[in-house]
Amino acid sequence: MEPAAGAKAEETFQLADRVNRISVSPTMAVLQAAEQLKSKGVDVADFGPGEPDFPTPDHIKRAAIKALEENRTKYTPAPGIAPLRQAVCDWHAAQLGSSYQPAECIVSSGGKQVIFNAVCSLVNSGDEVVIAAPYWVSYPDIVKYAGGKPVIVETRAEDNFIMRAADIEKVLTPRTRMVIADSPSNPSGAVIPPEEFAKILALCQRKGVWLLSDECYSHFVYGDAKPFSIASVAGSKNRVIVVGSCSKTYAMTGWRVGYALAPQPLVAAMTKLQSQSTSNVTSIAQYAALEALRGPMDSVVAMLGEYTRRRERILAGVRAIPKVTCTAPQGAFYVFPNVSAHLNAQMPTDTAVAKQLLERESVAVVPGEAFGAPGYIRISYATSLERIEEGLRRLNRFFAS
Repeated sequence: MEPAAGAKAEETFQLADRVNRISVSPTMAVLQAAEQLKSKGVDVADFGPGEPDFPTPDHIKRAAIKALEENRTKYTPAPGIAPLRQAVCDWHAAQLGSSYQPAECIVSSGGKQVIFNAVCSLVNSGDEVVIAAPYWVSYPDIVKYAGGKPVIVETRAEDNFIMRAADIEKVLTPRTRMVIADSPSNPSGAVIPPEEFAKILALCQRKGVWLLSDECYSHFVYGDAKPFSIASVAGSKNRVIVVGSCSKTYAMTGWRVGYALAPQPLVAAMTKLQSQSTSNVTSIAQYAALEALRGPMDSVVAMLGEYTRRRERILAGVRAIPKVTCTAPQGAFYVFPNVSAHLNAQMPTDTAVAKQLLERESVAVVPGEAFGAPGYIRISYATSLERIEEGLRRLNRFFAS
């Protein structure tokens, strides 16, 4: 029987399997919930954002304005303007000791698109990709979208969450296509020591596996740690994909400029994919990034100094909360405390902790389950010391109750 005229027939949408395999980014969900409270006038202690709270440096903004005034608003080559690709290669060589040519570089809309392009260009259905937990939330979903299988290697708090070659080797199979290593890590702040990174590279080369090195937080390291790229190791280029970004280093998250350095045939494949999806990065953003990479590093030094002060304060504050433990991050701008001792019948998971923190104390954090680490929460200290102090007061009150 046909539905009556004007009646609403229930529709069922059949979505593609590749979309059903993935989920909405949990960090984006937290940001959205916090923004909804802020829109209602609620004073939120927001430890959720994974982005610098500093403004983009003035000389970079002026370069974008100049590009607008000079009408640099047309399409560009899909992999980016030639001067920017050259600047990426020059900057990476000067800062991190690599040796790449522009044909081995592609500029994309942020580091996330770079990873997406690389995985989709290399991973076939059923291929395995090794990822260390805690992991950045997008790694497994990007692999699943490509039809691959994420293989999770657990790291340990007592070992500072460092990814180890010995642990990777235990899970390698003939189906392993890639290992993803991020150092410094989001969310744990782990930094893989150069000698351990070299072991991971040697393992990948021996087994014929790609090593994707996510360096988006490369210049935010603490103590004796120094910015490091596995691409600086002699003979590394045949199996390494470097992922970098202007987002964190130059406080340019909204500009969406990331890059890959990789063998030319892979860059060509990623360019082909990008040419049929997003095409080029916004033209004026490319000219801003060009100025960032060719200009001074003063703002990076200043940001690192401020992050160092914030890190010391928030680490001490979190560790002062009864029954909460926290490994000291060696890089990035997050602490990743273990709150599992506070889980109970009313609050059985870290997701429940995050939800109740937002509801009861207006504190925004990201649950550890999103990063493959149940029992933890991620706290970003990319916010002022004043807001850190207020957030710590609320965290203490919450866990005391």
